[in-house]
Amino acid sequence: MKIEIFKMERMQSLWENVVDYNLSESGVHPLSLKDFLQPAELEELSRVEIGYTQTNGTPPLRENIARLYPVVDPEQIMVTAGSSEANFLLMWSLLEPGDEIVFELPNYMQMWGLSRSFGARVRPLWLRPELGWQPDPDDLRKTVNGNTKIIILTNPNNPTGAILNQEIREEIIRQAERVGAWLLVDEVYRGAERNGVETPSFWGTYDRVVVVAGLSKAYGLPGLRLGWLVGPVELVKKVWTYHDYTTISVSALTDYLATKVLEPERRLQILKRTRTILNNNLPVLEAWLNSFEGLFDYQPPQAGAILFARYNLQINSTELVERILKEKSVLLVPGDHFELDGYLRFGYGSSQDYLKPALSRVAQVLSGIKV
Repeated sequence: MKIEIFKMERMQSLWENVVDYNLSESGVHPLSLKDFLQPAELEELSRVEIGYTQTNGTPPLRENIARLYPVVDPEQIMVTAGSSEANFLLMWSLLEPGDEIVFELPNYMQMWGLSRSFGARVRPLWLRPELGWQPDPDDLRKTVNGNTKIIILTNPNNPTGAILNQEIREEIIRQAERVGAWLLVDEVYRGAERNGVETPSFWGTYDRVVVVAGLSKAYGLPGLRLGWLVGPVELVKKVWTYHDYTTISVSALTDYLATKVLEPERRLQILKRTRTILNNNLPVLEAWLNSFEGLFDYQPPQAGAILFARYNLQINSTELVERILKEKSVLLVPGDHFELDGYLRFGYGSSQDYLKPALSRVAQVLSGIKV
């Protein structure tokens, strides 16, 4: 087995904590413990014993996660060290060499790389900007076939921030049912919708659906490294076997804090904060993009602290990002990290006091490049 370099994660790990301004993040500015815990809860936290927790997640945590989905038993939930571990465990437990995967693009590329590394054949299903970053139904019907083992989506999408409409959701489910494929949907941006209407989960729409989520993007708590997957009982039992070979369990502190975060009222308050940041900051980024008079073409994201913009310059996206990085110490994500060159992904979930000077530095580089 040969693991491919995960280009985006490698670039971020090298530079995100070194640069003056990091606009590569796809979540909002992180919360601190004091932002969501009361003094008495902080005191309670100090008394939590740092031992092993139940390996699939404690019952109170899984009960809170279960409230997020229609008709799910806590035994259908596996708690993981971030949604990335959930994705890994699913790929590891479901794939065999030679299997065929239909993979939505552009997309977060973890499962693209894992599928190829596990020996699967990957067929792209492209989202079309002219369709509002929806897949073409004809492309979908042609791409999904009798050999398709898994269809992989991220909804809301990374990097575009688009949400699949009801018509295409129904067509995706029909095509999965037609061939008996697993439908694996990463829903980590669910809850970060700018209009406050939470994206319906794919859970419950089909008997071979698995959904993945976590506390990193919509909740502003990436450092907790808390994710989960929801699936049929027999699949979750199988995944648990693989989980015993990886992290075994999340930390006791993470389990405790995640249980608090997902209490219904507290969860709504945290998501309200996220939406406020997004709706306050997006106009700042849009005004900046529009000030270049045609250099950028973009569609406002429906969810997430990310905007995917096409630029009208004759330069490779990684080269452009590296130039901005070296000259102005600002980190962005190049479009070719999503297999779509000619685009940049801007993260706009930080404070405006951070966002505005970062964009000003990027403008200084762009002004020196000829169209």
